[in-house]
Amino acid sequence: MKLIVGLGNPTPKYRNTYHNLGFMTIDEIAKILGMKFSKEECKSKVAVKSVGGEEVVLAKPQTFMNLSGEAVKELMRKYGTYPEELLVIYDDVDIPVGRLRLRLEGSGGTHNGMRNIVSEIHTEKFNRLRIGFKDKDVETKSVNMIDKVLSPIAYQDKEKIGTAISKAAAAVSDWVEKGTTLEKLMQELNR
Repeated sequence: MKLIVGLGNPTPKYRNTYHNLGFMTIDEIAKILGMKFSKEECKSKVAVKSVGGEEVVLAKPQTFMNLSGEAVKELMRKYGTYPEELLVIYDDVDIPVGRLRLRLEGSGGTHNGMRNIVSEIHTEKFNRLRIGFKDKDVETKSVNMIDKVLSPIAYQDKEKIGTAISKAAAAVSDWVEKGTTLEKLMQELNR
């Protein structure tokens, strides 16, 4: 079983913002795997498919970012998912724009959605794929972090972000379809 969750905020208002990089990536994974988000359950839009005899669930929580853990906890309970079968994909302001970081465990860091997931499922031992969008204006405090994450993706970042989403989606699809290990993908993605 694989439960792959992309984090974001529902409603068209947030569609092309930095905080929706998880949603954008999970949509790309769904295209590659030929999956459609045809169900609404566990406070999420869900796509389910058997791949090589293994159940794969893609999910986009509809709880808004800061309550993502509620949806993840319900999904894990419904599908009998162990933490090591969970992969969460999300944006990260602490990583340079367009860079990817795959880790097999860790804290929620500064990301409120991840903090809520850790709090709700009571463990940090689950997989996560972060898509960076670090900005010098946030570092120098000339831009508020909340304003940045909820702002539309800047023109100068679009190409790097698009490439990162494609690379992330391809890697996750290899994990699902080809059985590529996350350890091997870490070596490729974290360079």
